[in-house]
Amino acid sequence: MLNQTSVTEFVLLGVRDLQEPQPFLFAIFFTIYFVNITGNGAILMIVILDPRLHSPMYFFLGNLACLDISYSSVTVPKMLENLISTSKAISFLGCITQLHFFHFLGTTESLLLAVMAFDRFVAICKPLHYSVIMNWHICTFMAVTIWTIAFLHALLHSVMTSRLNFCGPNHIHHFFCDVKPLLELACGNTELNLWLLNTITGTIASVPFFLTFLSYFYIITYLFLKTRSCSMLHKALSTCASHFMVVILFYAPVLFTYIRPTSSNSLNQDRIIAIMYSVVTPALNPLIYTLRNKEVRSALNRKMRRWLLLEEI
Repeated sequence: MLNQTSVTEFVLLGVRDLQEPQPFLFAIFFTIYFVNITGNGAILMIVILDPRLHSPMYFFLGNLACLDISYSSVTVPKMLENLISTSKAISFLGCITQLHFFHFLGTTESLLLAVMAFDRFVAICKPLHYSVIMNWHICTFMAVTIWTIAFLHALLHSVMTSRLNFCGPNHIHHFFCDVKPLLELACGNTELNLWLLNTITGTIASVPFFLTFLSYFYIITYLFLKTRSCSMLHKALSTCASHFMVVILFYAPVLFTYIRPTSSNSLNQDRIIAIMYSVVTPALNPLIYTLRNKEVRSALNRKMRRWLLLEEI
């Protein structure tokens, strides 16, 4: 793999293509990353420790929290290091590894959001069959399946990108290694790589997006046609609203980045959009769920009170 290129390392030019340290941006992104780790870590801990949250809905929420921590950790620590350093190099192998895990975790989240929408569809529209349809064997199988599909999808891109010839320059106009910026630096024909990116990645992003909206279409139709209780309607819509906000925040920038054709100006736009779905959105997810989900708030309050009591003793 490494013998096919004369480039042994790349230089990540970051958010603004500046070589000097940028302490102000470092402080901003460090704060966002800290909120991400703290918020998602708290949700993951509560889902694991609180028996009342041992249900399929919170099983997938725990998966999402774990994903958000990992997803940002693929790109943000290196970006933070580059923001306070004049050396912004990343090895060729490190670059391909970062690309692989970025697409692996991003694809997993895309598929997971669709599964979470299906879980809400079954819970609201098929409540009597929920325990049968969404039993632990099915939930585990779905989780393993989406992680496996995502890994194979990422492996496709990492292998195909690593086989390209890179003969210079080696400056990546991005804050992490992604397929599009690397294809701009490749020497030779990259049509197959672009086709795979637009077709395979576009399909993996579009199909779960469509299935998610289909689930919510049936949920909303069911609620307005079948539900006569205003309190039940409000509770169901409130539960779905949290997940729906997460879906919009994640899918909108991803679809914009990977479905539209590459142009000379698109790489600069991609950097700004990538900050949204890889840095900002993972930090907002725990805030959305804790602020809008009564059960998660209650579990956090119980855990905090228990810790305070233990400290007083």
